[in-house]
Amino acid sequence: MFASILFFCLGLVSLAQGGTPPPPTPPPPPGLPIDNGVTAVFVLALLYGGYKAYQRTRQKA
Repeated sequence: MFASILFFCLGLVSLAQGGTPPPPTPPPPPGLPIDNGVTAVFVLALLYGGYKAYQRTRQKA
């Protein structure tokens, strides 16, 4: 008798645990966008290179 009650309660407890767990959350977005920063660094590098080229031609003349 005790075993059948225990078996019945064990079945109810296992049903109360629910189904599948929820899916994991997506990863957070990256901290800093690099698209605009790369363009800005590229433009600054071109300007600096032009400045240095101008200085060298000015020294030789």
